[in-house]
Amino acid sequence: MGLRDELLKAIWHAFTSLDVDKSGKVSKSQLKVLSHNLCTVMNIPHDPVALEEHFRDDDDGPVSNQGYMPYLNRFILDKVQDNFDRIDFNRMCWTLCARKNLNRNHLLISNDDAFKIWCIFNFLSEDKYPLVMVSEEIEYFLRKLTEAMGGSWIEEKFEEYKIQLSSKYQCLNVWELIELVGMGHFSKGMDRQTLSMGINEVFQELILDMLKQGYMMKKGHRRKNWTERWFLLKPNLISYYASEDLTEKKGDIVLDGNCCVESLPDKEGKRCLFYVKCSDKSFEISASDKKKKQEWIQAIQTCITLLKVGRPAPHHEARQKRRELRQKQQAEQEELELRMKELQTANENKQRELEALRKKLDEAAASAAEEERRRLQTQNELQDLYQVEMEKEKMVRQQMEEQVAQKSNELEQYLQRVRELENMYHRLEEALEEERQARQDEETFRKLQSRLLEEEVSKRSELEQIHMYQQQTISQTQAEKQELERERLMKESALQSAMQQLQQLEADRQGALEQYEEVMKKLADAANKTKSWKDKVSYHEGLIRLIQPGPKYPQKMTNWGPAAFTETELSLREKDWQEKKNRPATPQ
Repeated sequence: MGLRDELLKAIWHAFTSLDVDKSGKVSKSQLKVLSHNLCTVMNIPHDPVALEEHFRDDDDGPVSNQGYMPYLNRFILDKVQDNFDRIDFNRMCWTLCARKNLNRNHLLISNDDAFKIWCIFNFLSEDKYPLVMVSEEIEYFLRKLTEAMGGSWIEEKFEEYKIQLSSKYQCLNVWELIELVGMGHFSKGMDRQTLSMGINEVFQELILDMLKQGYMMKKGHRRKNWTERWFLLKPNLISYYASEDLTEKKGDIVLDGNCCVESLPDKEGKRCLFYVKCSDKSFEISASDKKKKQEWIQAIQTCITLLKVGRPAPHHEARQKRRELRQKQQAEQEELELRMKELQTANENKQRELEALRKKLDEAAASAAEEERRRLQTQNELQDLYQVEMEKEKMVRQQMEEQVAQKSNELEQYLQRVRELENMYHRLEEALEEERQARQDEETFRKLQSRLLEEEVSKRSELEQIHMYQQQTISQTQAEKQELERERLMKESALQSAMQQLQQLEADRQGALEQYEEVMKKLADAANKTKSWKDKVSYHEGLIRLIQPGPKYPQKMTNWGPAAFTETELSLREKDWQEKKNRPATPQ
């Protein structure tokens, strides 16, 4: 919030207090007094002629707020500079409005505390007129006030109060806020002094920009002695006083983006030390304990960081963020409401369309029902007509069937006579064919009979010749038959002799087979004995050698008898040993 917006809020309170009948207009004489007082507290040279010149056409009656704003902007706010005491300015405006609007009955706070709440309201209220404080800012103020009094914030209690605020659009004006705090609704169990101290602490933080304050020891620059001072931290300044009543100021530590704050080790009997280093000098400070030291270091470092990046005090920035968030939520809410209205309008249009469509459907249903009734009536009439036609057709069909049956009988009799005539015609043709065939067969038979008689005469002569040849052949065949009988008898005797020889050979083969089996059995027994002897020799001499037939030439003799190897085997072994000896060793 800029200086102009901040001043306008206090001036608005003063102007509305002069508007006794709530008409939005104030007399020229009251505006002269208000303008003179504003110029006085803001150190602006006052020009009464300018006011007369501005309202020269409105001498007889009151002037409106809109009429006063151009003069206020041109002759007062455009000339204002930040070289005046804002507390005096706020007290002047407070004096004008509190006299007519503040109700002191049943209030637990003093007039000064009410003024401080009024200043806090102007700081936290929305930039819209008439000025109000929304529920979010009310909760922020009451929460800080509760913390300043050392109490605990009860969320449920404020939620109940928010429900009561719903009838007032969840906002309060300044006099309702003063009454809320002054009546002690959120400070039950706290005495008046504690409440006053809490209001003062919140006022100092939000209005006077006092971010932190308290007693600490400071080392002098000349005498190097340690003196207790009351330190007061603002966004760009650390002031230190002789005591907390702020009557005797001892000096300032001007902060900027080039300053730094660092912790120091304990020395000279002092604990919890830190120093603030500025461009021209450094300040050594001792806190009462480690917690206070850390809090001061962190608070000073925050101020330096904000100055370095050009950002306002934390509570100003937090207020701005809350307002931006509310504006964003309000814009989203308005957009949502607009969407809801569009959807509602679209829904209403759809409802109207559906209603029209429903009416059309009802009319179509009624028309369809009427059409169905007519169709059923027509169908019944057609069905009755069809039934009559069917009866007539049935009678006609019966008559036609009777006529057809009669015609069928007549046709059947006619066909029967036709079939009988056809059979008679076929039999007649067959008889004629048989007669013709019989005549042909008779002629053929006569020809065949004559040919057979001729063939019989020729065959009889041939048979007589064949008979004579057969008589000769039979005589020759009987002589050959006797010769063959003799040969057969000789072959049968030879076959009998061969059969006897075959039986003898079979008996000889059986005997040889039995002798072969006996020899094989003896050979197996000999092999078993040889194996047992070979095992014994292997056990005693460590050498197994198969029994082989001895050579025909003389064997070599050793100390143990005949040599175990023949001459040929020994020469082969010697040759093999010589080759292995001469063979070069293979690399590993």
